[in-house]
Amino acid sequence: MSPGLVSPEWLGVVPRVVVSGVPRPRDGAGRVRRVCLLSVHTSPLEQPGTGDAGGMNVYVVQTALRMARRGIAVEIFTRATSSEHQPVVELAPGVLVRHVVAGPFEGLGKHDLPSQLCAFTAGVLRAEARQEPGWYDVVHSHYWLSGQVGWLARDRWGVPLVHTAHTLARVKNAALAEGDPPEPMVRVIGEDQVVAESDRLVCNTDIEARELVDLYGADPARIVTIPPGVDLARFRPGDRAAARTRLGIPADAVVLAFAGRIQPLKAPDVLLHAAAALLERDPALRARMVVLVAGGPSGSGLAEPTGLQQLAARLRLDDVVRFLPPQTPDGLATVFRAADVVAVPSHNESFGLVALEAQACGTPVVATRVGGLPVAVADGRSGLLVDGHRAGPWADALAAVALDPARRAALSYEAVAHANRFSWDRTTDALLSTYEEAAAEFARRQAAELHATAWMS
Repeated sequence: MSPGLVSPEWLGVVPRVVVSGVPRPRDGAGRVRRVCLLSVHTSPLEQPGTGDAGGMNVYVVQTALRMARRGIAVEIFTRATSSEHQPVVELAPGVLVRHVVAGPFEGLGKHDLPSQLCAFTAGVLRAEARQEPGWYDVVHSHYWLSGQVGWLARDRWGVPLVHTAHTLARVKNAALAEGDPPEPMVRVIGEDQVVAESDRLVCNTDIEARELVDLYGADPARIVTIPPGVDLARFRPGDRAAARTRLGIPADAVVLAFAGRIQPLKAPDVLLHAAAALLERDPALRARMVVLVAGGPSGSGLAEPTGLQQLAARLRLDDVVRFLPPQTPDGLATVFRAADVVAVPSHNESFGLVALEAQACGTPVVATRVGGLPVAVADGRSGLLVDGHRAGPWADALAAVALDPARRAALSYEAVAHANRFSWDRTTDALLSTYEEAAAEFARRQAAELHATAWMS
């Protein structure tokens, strides 16, 4: 396994190299028997919290594994970023990851990847051409780069294209973090094209569905809202004292936590400013406060990879903040269980898986009232939502949870109940129903076009 690829601890399975395709599922599996997933810019084998790997990686892996358990063969295409990558790796029985050579092996920024879409598309089409006709029944693209590839594959293979944007350029540009560059026009145009061409657009929330209609002119009839899930077997309440012992944190500490990629969009700096404000209000709190920051620099955060550490020093939080590397899911669960409150101060989130995972562990969340976070967090019941990113209101919200044991206990109870409403099994079942509907509609449309052509001739 090459550097950067996930370990068995992250996947819960042991990937192995294979040389042939997944056997065709039994006929009883239904109309959709084999799914092509496209994830151009980030591999499902990469550790979330590093590079461009994050919630989308979790989404692709968790749904692919569950599709396979339902008898659906899944093949995931992603760009090869190392000469050590084997062409095909079995993620789990029924799930293949195909590494497509497109451009230099070293990592490319997302802004450089459009120039490699032609090469990537050629690799995908050639892989399908080596199989028997009708190999895939549906294409599901993740992020706009993959949607560009999926659009062409859909036309070549004669199958429906289902697309999940995960984030939208126009939405991100309307809520940029300070110093974060706007998304380029090439992405905006690319998203317009993918929205127009997709047979189904899968949204995380109704808010995202409205954004697609209002900002991209999407056809509401082609939009379906399917909330992401949480791995409830892994993220569940546990022994807080044991979690703190494992992390070397005193049992009576006041623990504030952040988990995610270190970049302006995710706004971990907001947590540091809020922590500094809390200490200014009550200097005695310094003896007990611990701020956990788990994750690595990513995206525009790579321009200043140590910027957050430098901010902690300027705010005189060196003795309070502990920086942890990107965590495996089990490691994340430990961080969440150890925390009194988890902060999700993002400037934009299409949903916010970290918020859901933390709540599933019984830890209340304080999050920004943006994007899908009002769905992921039940304001006043499983956590608190904050308008904006000013240190004062964030300090108020964090204190209201972390420094009030009775309120924290009530929020913790409701957090578990709220998170249990979401599961990857429900997400996967809804996706498969969407695939079936898109495939049936696509077949009817093809038949009607064929009939019209025959009548005209």
